[in-house]
Amino acid sequence: MANHKSAIKRNKQNAVRNARNTHIRSTMRTFVKQVREAVATGDSSAAQDALQRAIPFIDKAATKGVIHKATASRKISRLSKLVGSLQ
Repeated sequence: MANHKSAIKRNKQNAVRNARNTHIRSTMRTFVKQVREAVATGDSSAAQDALQRAIPFIDKAATKGVIHKATASRKISRLSKLVGSLQ
């Protein structure tokens, strides 16, 4: 338990950042899941549309520091390759 002002403030900051990061990570995973589900159904246009919505959000997660930029790049690459396999 925090016993002085700076520790109390640090705990508050950590709670806010944890909530923000959890939301961004969860939303990103939802977008990725939507792309994978669209590919699984074989609907090329829906998969392309889902990919176009997912890419900016994955980039945003990397910009915010929630995931590493190389991880974001890898996710985008693999999803693009997956959607491209439908063509």
